[in-house]
Amino acid sequence: ITVVGNSCKRGEVYAISECTNPQRSITSTVRVSNRENVMVSVKTKDTVSKNKIFEVMKVIRSLSVEAPLEIGDELCDNVAGTKIIATKKVE
Repeated sequence: ITVVGNSCKRGEVYAISECTNPQRSITSTVRVSNRENVMVSVKTKDTVSKNKIFEVMKVIRSLSVEAPLEIGDELCDNVAGTKIIATKKVE
């Protein structure tokens, strides 16, 4: 694969990755079971292959966590090679 027209090496690396193995960060929300009508925002700690998005979302949809939560708390480990972490503080 050849990339042309880029002005930096990072652009070339990104373009090749997009063509060969696209990666995405996944963001969503998870229910906080011990708080009424409260959700916590979450994301994958690392990017995952685009073809793993549905697998990761299936796990995220099945999660329920309890407060208190801090930003960066790990909510689930080893989902498609990454972790699901909280991106919001819940008292």
